[in-house]
Amino acid sequence: MAAKVEYKNGILPSSEWKQELTRKAYGEMLVELGHQNPNVVVLDADLAMSTFTKFFREEFPERFIECGIAEQDMMNTAAGLSTWGLIPFLSSYAIFLSGRAWDQARNTVDYSNLNVKIAAAHGGISVGQDGCSHQGMEDLGNMLSLVNMTVLVPADYWETRRMMAWIPEHQGPLYFRLGREKVPMVTTEETPFIPGKAVEAVGGSDGTFIACGMMLSRAVQAAELLAEEGIFSRVLNMPMLKPIDEEAIARASEETGAIVTMEEHSVYGGLGSVVARVVVQGERAVPMRVVAIPDIYLESAGPEELLEIAGLTPENAAAKMKAALAQRG
Repeated sequence: MAAKVEYKNGILPSSEWKQELTRKAYGEMLVELGHQNPNVVVLDADLAMSTFTKFFREEFPERFIECGIAEQDMMNTAAGLSTWGLIPFLSSYAIFLSGRAWDQARNTVDYSNLNVKIAAAHGGISVGQDGCSHQGMEDLGNMLSLVNMTVLVPADYWETRRMMAWIPEHQGPLYFRLGREKVPMVTTEETPFIPGKAVEAVGGSDGTFIACGMMLSRAVQAAELLAEEGIFSRVLNMPMLKPIDEEAIARASEETGAIVTMEEHSVYGGLGSVVARVVVQGERAVPMRVVAIPDIYLESAGPEELLEIAGLTPENAAAKMKAALAQRG
């Protein structure tokens, strides 16, 4: 089966995946950036062990600010530091940064177009046993609605490292989401990260999966499942949701005739919503399906069980692709 699937841009087949934490890559890269740029400073909300900002704290204690469990104050503090030419990276959990501190993210950081980098760990529902209070499934929609905010969702360890290398070059507010659990390393050191561009992970002409974050691995698995049936779907990794690669979406519509989006986020306001807007406003509207968290709150359970309950599985994605292809004009 693997020989039939056209893996591109250094993407690995599922049989070769290893697992690693995206937040570990974040912590490692903070130290590298700290050595490269003396203006990089890090703020944390009493979660340095969990967000891996502990690495930066150990290396640069004078450039690390422990804000305590006070994300709203941390957001405003980072905003103030940015006005002095510093590049603040602030870290907490996605549910708190996009919810509790959303007012400060909007009115202080985004409205003023300040150079603040918001690193949101434990995004999505795969935080598992932490329960609904910690399952940030609305964060992308909240941040996508902000005018100046750039929104990133790395797929794995290597993509997180590549994003982090670029982020200090970016001017303006930026939000990027990290997970809690180890996720498959689908990409490699050779896989490109080009800001604002999708990366073709799997070649094909029978519909296109557009995925972000840890769902890239499940999109590749869905394509592998369909290949066993003689259906060869394209897979696009969409690491930047805002600004999104409208050209790649339009090309997928034209060349493959159907689209299925995949995200670990609410069905409202995330990747699917953005892609749908692009598709319906394009020259060729095509059948489309969305694999996302349905309009429910989830319970405390293991990550895999929660992903199964929400339908975020390769099998469900493959079924949705077949349904979309059946409607193809």
